[in-house]
Amino acid sequence: MIVSFVNVKGGVGKTTTTVNLAAAFANSDLKVLVVDLDPQASSSHSLGVAKKDLKPSVASVLTEGRSIDDVVVDTGIPGLDLVTGATDLAAADVLMARKKDAATILSKALAPVRRRYDFILLDSPPGLSLLTVNALAASSGYVLPVVPHDLAVEAVERFFEGLDDMQVLFPRKPAVLLGILLTMVDHRTKQTDQLVRKVRRVYSGKVFRTTIPINIRLAEAPRHGMTIFEFDRWSTGAQAYSKLGAEMINKLTR
Repeated sequence: MIVSFVNVKGGVGKTTTTVNLAAAFANSDLKVLVVDLDPQASSSHSLGVAKKDLKPSVASVLTEGRSIDDVVVDTGIPGLDLVTGATDLAAADVLMARKKDAATILSKALAPVRRRYDFILLDSPPGLSLLTVNALAASSGYVLPVVPHDLAVEAVERFFEGLDDMQVLFPRKPAVLLGILLTMVDHRTKQTDQLVRKVRRVYSGKVFRTTIPINIRLAEAPRHGMTIFEFDRWSTGAQAYSKLGAEMINKLTR
């Protein structure tokens, strides 16, 4: 199954979730591919890839027609492969827009490896650019990470409105919402708990039961090029992503 992680906002935990959920799946003996669609290559760095080793990246696949098999790299984590991002992706929207069926370039590129993996996870850049449209067009489902701040519900509404406006770009119905994921949750504050309840009330049935807490170990792990399971498998962050992995698998196999 192909799953994309999307939001119009940055800093909501898309990369943290993509990388650590991929590791949680790999820990469950599933075969996983992470595709880093962000020009900042945050998923790639979080999985230990140095800046000098980012190319060839997914940009070569999207803009030059290179085979996906040419750019898949082994992360060193059993069962977890990666297609790196790179700064070249910053120009990808312009170059892709010139091509026929611009919204389905990624979907077609991933076709040869779909059956090789149990999950292909797509880390999208902030916004609803052509890169994000490609991610959604390639995916069966998507996850919307949301930080429970004052404008969280309004941000979710803007995302759905933007998605509705872009329906014309999709060759078929876009990916289905697998769930809204509450990230960076600080249960020490009454305001956060109130906002979590509000999101659950407004989007009843569409919010994952699992929440991802604020956890310093989650913030530190990417600087060491490690997933949370390599960095501190006993942390609350690792426990949360293990729980999220189990919840997603249960949701998808019901």
